[in-house]
Amino acid sequence: MADAAARQLQYEYKAGTRMGDRYQRTKPEKTEERKAKRQKRDEAQYDFDRMKGATLLSEGIDEMVGIVYRPKTQDTRQTYEVLLSFIQESLGDQPRDILCGAADEILAVLKNDKLKDREKRKDIDSLLGNVTEERFALLVNLGKKITDFGSEASSTIKVGGEEQIDETYGINVQFEESEEESDEDIYGEIREEDGQDEGEEARIDNTLHAENLGGSEESKKEKSLHPLDIDAYWLQRCLSKFYNDAMVSQAKASEVLKILKDSNDDRDCENQLVLLLGFDCFDFIKKLKKNREMILYCTMLASSQSESERQKIREQMRSDPLLAKILRQLDTGKNIDEDDDSHLTRLQKKYKEEQLKGEEEDEQMGKNRKVLELEDLIFAAGSHFMANKRCTLPDGSFRKQRKGYEEVHVPALKPEPFGKDEELVPIDKLPKYVQPVFDGFKTLNRIQSRLWKFALESDDNMLLCAPTGAGKTNVALLTMMREIGKHINDDGSINTEEFKIIYVAPMRSLVQEMVGNFGKRLGCYNLIVSELTGDHQLTREQIAATQVIVCTPEKWDIITRKGGEKTYTSLVRLVIIDEIHLLHDERGPVLEALVARTLRNIETTQEDIRLIGLSATLPNYHDVARFLRVRLDRPDKGLFYFDNSFRPVALEQQYIGVTEKKALKRFQVMNDIVYEKTIEHAGRNQVLIFVHSRKETGKTARAIRDMCLEKDTLGSFLREGSASMEVLRSEAEQVKNSELKELLPYGFAIHHAGMTRVDRTLVEDLFADRHIQVLVSTATLAWGVNLPAHTVIIKGTQVYNPEK
Repeated sequence: MADAAARQLQYEYKAGTRMGDRYQRTKPEKTEERKAKRQKRDEAQYDFDRMKGATLLSEGIDEMVGIVYRPKTQDTRQTYEVLLSFIQESLGDQPRDILCGAADEILAVLKNDKLKDREKRKDIDSLLGNVTEERFALLVNLGKKITDFGSEASSTIKVGGEEQIDETYGINVQFEESEEESDEDIYGEIREEDGQDEGEEARIDNTLHAENLGGSEESKKEKSLHPLDIDAYWLQRCLSKFYNDAMVSQAKASEVLKILKDSNDDRDCENQLVLLLGFDCFDFIKKLKKNREMILYCTMLASSQSESERQKIREQMRSDPLLAKILRQLDTGKNIDEDDDSHLTRLQKKYKEEQLKGEEEDEQMGKNRKVLELEDLIFAAGSHFMANKRCTLPDGSFRKQRKGYEEVHVPALKPEPFGKDEELVPIDKLPKYVQPVFDGFKTLNRIQSRLWKFALESDDNMLLCAPTGAGKTNVALLTMMREIGKHINDDGSINTEEFKIIYVAPMRSLVQEMVGNFGKRLGCYNLIVSELTGDHQLTREQIAATQVIVCTPEKWDIITRKGGEKTYTSLVRLVIIDEIHLLHDERGPVLEALVARTLRNIETTQEDIRLIGLSATLPNYHDVARFLRVRLDRPDKGLFYFDNSFRPVALEQQYIGVTEKKALKRFQVMNDIVYEKTIEHAGRNQVLIFVHSRKETGKTARAIRDMCLEKDTLGSFLREGSASMEVLRSEAEQVKNSELKELLPYGFAIHHAGMTRVDRTLVEDLFADRHIQVLVSTATLAWGVNLPAHTVIIKGTQVYNPEK
């Protein structure tokens, strides 16, 4: 009927009076696609959610807590970014909440008309340090350009308020539910029958599920769509309300039907309909989405050209419970409610019974099978994951309240008393070929005395978990001597061509220390100990001539991956993995690959390779032991665990929590605490300070030095004219790192992986010789490097991760 009416309109007098009445301007498809992509790119340019890392403000200033000033216009926003860059030059690369907090303090000073310029300058110097006249003048000019700072401008944006924000960036609209509407279902969400939607996908799919925003009372009166209302031209009639041209309505109806049929899900359908019809048809799109299956199948039934095609569609609808309800409404003409539809209930019950029957059959076929949800096993927090739900302080702990922070003091654990038959093993009791390694030692310590027999008289795999400083390196040497002892000739020489020992350490600094240690202690056996890291490469000939290779996990992973390197990797008889608790870190998969590859070589070549794992105290040491194929059937047959009571030097701990709410205040208080804790041990004990970034090492060391100069306490660390000061001054002239050269004469030093190897080695030697009093380092020194620090300070708990 609609087609006939359209053809009849063509011959009316009004339709033929002007030439080109039916002209429609179209553009090539590729041009439209390019235009859409360009528009999408331009929108993304000002989309704050996508501008991650673009500017200092791009990570969501509105989400930060405690920030007073938020720019409202494009001009003030650009000025604010310049101000933050200015602050960043003074404070360094600090988190954005500290930079924004400092900006609040500075703007409050600059906008205070009661203060004179001299007083403003003094306050800003207290915040940013000494500021020159030129930089202070620049700061004042920046403050003048920010015109929306004040009580009215800085107030929090409220929904529906009259405050205007620049149109370039727009408003983050928030919808709040009133008390009167809280009990009514004004959103009217359409939920799936099976209720299986959950997680992120469920939140994404419910985009246009609110069909009753006009008010709950009006929505109840609205008539629901019935299958009998839909014929072959229903879509065309509805679209004619938005498009006056009958030909356009017909074309749009065909495209809408195609979208309803081919869309992957409701969200995809919704997006395509919005792109096709525009936001003017928003209510109609909601109706299409709500009744998608009904409109699609009823239109297909009405448009079917033959009885066979019609029956095929009906059979397809009968096979689906939801479509069967629509078909029943179509045949009976009744508006059947879902809850009272016995026919639908029977179909659903039958469908669920068949599903349960299938599941029971699957269970009988694979009762022993277990599906592992790998995504649920992922620790998103990495090594920061905390499995303990409760934390109880040991006896003797106490708290101290200070201005701006709180201290929790945990006393040192008392050492475990000796057992009845427990005694320290003298070195003379060891085999004669082992004794030269322990030259200068009288006895082994408690931990070494408990497991020396297993290390020297067995080839089984071993996991040792012990506190820092418990002598795990000497245990590793005992296992090395077990392997070396197998290849001693009758004349006392060692056959160096029949074995290799691999010692895997996580950090280059630890590798260098182990090479020096093993090289000295194994030198009497004429064994070659070499380093294999990014700083020091080895050729094939050098690897072949080396008996003990100390390397990082990544380097040994690269070598063992290559098939052509099996000529000398096949000689490996002992693999020692230090700091194996890094399995739980981001570098853990590399260690897993090394262990798995070693176990695979044992199975394929039938040659024994001994695996030794050395670790700090672990909560799940049984799991790591199983991973290393350690025997767990008998005690003291491979798994050795010692808690902190076996620590050779008692460890007293202090936990300090900064209670300041403002980010800048927290930053300043933290620096003050580090200075106070450092000055307590000045001249008496060496202090090692750990920070979480390379730049922070220099900034922290300079901050402590500057505070010492300000308070005239620098003489507490080094006396003028002392031997240590002369040594540091002479060594500072040869240092390449500019920050280290500046700090060394004062008795301060820095250490991180970005420094040259010569500088790092120099710092370690000077600290070991007690010339350097305060050393600020990153985690490179934390992984087992032995340095004589009496006090260790860990500054901050926030670690920057560029991937997250």
